[in-house]
Amino acid sequence: MYKVLMLPRDTDTRPLREALWAHRIGHRFTEDEDGYTLWLADPRQRDQLMLLLERWQRGEPLMPKGRQSRRKLAASPLARPFTIAPVTATLLALCLAVFGLMAILGDLVIAVMTIVPVGVANGSLVLGSLSEAMASGQVWRLFSPALLHFGWMHLIFNMLWLWYFGRQIEAIQGSRHMLMIVLVTGVGANLAQYATGTVLFGGMSGVDFALLGYVWLMSRRVPHSGFFVPQMLVVFMLGWMIFTMTDFAAVVGFGNVANEAHLGGLVVGLAMGWYYSGRMRAKRGQDE
Repeated sequence: MYKVLMLPRDTDTRPLREALWAHRIGHRFTEDEDGYTLWLADPRQRDQLMLLLERWQRGEPLMPKGRQSRRKLAASPLARPFTIAPVTATLLALCLAVFGLMAILGDLVIAVMTIVPVGVANGSLVLGSLSEAMASGQVWRLFSPALLHFGWMHLIFNMLWLWYFGRQIEAIQGSRHMLMIVLVTGVGANLAQYATGTVLFGGMSGVDFALLGYVWLMSRRVPHSGFFVPQMLVVFMLGWMIFTMTDFAAVVGFGNVANEAHLGGLVVGLAMGWYYSGRMRAKRGQDE
């Protein structure tokens, strides 16, 4: 990272942050007692950044032409996330909607979204098979468990990590790329959990661990890409994953964690991060 400038603490940096992401300029803001510091990921984008800073200081429009009209539509705080990171924001909204429907309709929602059909016959739980579900066209079940959450804490923490990593990917590589990563890693994490014989599971945490692996590997192998994740966050999330795999997690009330989905998501995310960081490095080598 290359230091560009410092700004006073009372500066509203939000318009500049949004514009930098919209122009796909890899950057990072840090904050201390003196104010904000702007860091640039790729020095080759310095001229582009300085032009944008001059426009910002003059109060001129900063967003690319294609996004000016969309920004006007995003006057309300609720609409703004959908303009910044539409795929990530839509996933958050879907998880919230499913959580609300679970509170109203209960097990009916769960039965529709588990990886295989679930029902009750003669007082016993009856489970369908994945092959039968796919043969009957219920392909959504490969991903839909990721939208299920079984408590507020489960939902909130998963949504925090989804927003943190997802908006980085959308800003740097685009919404289509983010959607592809989510679908591939969500299906991969769910299948990893299903392979252990478990069918009643859910949550976006498998995708979150995949995004963690993807962003971390991109930031390590392509330092100038603009991807960033604090090292302590990586240590915390990996430590948490290992902790939930131990017997002690159940003792303190964290039982029934979809550990295989976490691990499966992480492995798929790392594999995709390795592949796409390799492509980015090859392209950078050709440009040089």
